[in-house]
Amino acid sequence: MNAIAKLNLLIRFLLELAALGALAWWGAGAAGGALASILLGAGLPLAAATLWGLFVAPRRRHEIPRAGRFVLQVLVLGGAAAALVAGDHPALGVALAAASALNGALLLALAGRANSFPAA
Repeated sequence: MNAIAKLNLLIRFLLELAALGALAWWGAGAAGGALASILLGAGLPLAAATLWGLFVAPRRRHEIPRAGRFVLQVLVLGGAAAALVAGDHPALGVALAAASALNGALLLALAGRANSFPAA
């Protein structure tokens, strides 16, 4: 694996962390009561991380078709971007969406010859 591919995987990991943070931030602020804020603020990123770990991560536990992994990636990263837009941070949401799309395209270009859609 060359340096560009390694750097791109590092960027993907940082985007994943940013997505979890955005989901937690939006979830904590979207609910009305304290208990709901805690449940949503912790539950959304936990659900996203669980799905990612089971079906998308490089060491995923379950193999699903490429299209399924792609959909999950779009749901998690796109959902985080949408959460930022909904939380009155449209510039951050657009930046996260654009960075995720560019990163995904580069992952696909660098690993497109492989047998599966880039998992990282």
